[in-house]
Amino acid sequence: MVADKIADMLTRIRNANQLKYDTVEVIGTKMTLGIAEILKKQGYISEYAYEKSSKGDKLTLTLKYGEKKERVITGLKRISKSGLRVYVSCDEIPRVLNGLGIAIISTSKGLMTDKEAREAKLGGEVLAYIW
Repeated sequence: MVADKIADMLTRIRNANQLKYDTVEVIGTKMTLGIAEILKKQGYISEYAYEKSSKGDKLTLTLKYGEKKERVITGLKRISKSGLRVYVSCDEIPRVLNGLGIAIISTSKGLMTDKEAREAKLGGEVLAYIW
């Protein structure tokens, strides 16, 4: 049983990206589905598919690479962990690599990027940085 499904998802993406796999399977939850939606919308992955089964829900992500097989995702970092939650107000939302990366924020209106949270003037829990 995996305690932190978000950290597990990010680690699986990091490992698959390092080995230049085309797809990676992660545990399917509402949170991982929301993160996959943000990654697709921001252009970090090309596709995702959600599959329900009796053994457990599964989310298959299709990773994206450049023309010469260079990685689109160069780094992922889990910020808020189960032992130490990180909450920010709308004024304190961090910028990842001066706007080149994204921070995924869990707000009262759902998951959104740092830019969307700043525009909506919402704070929340900083889940991860992706660049």
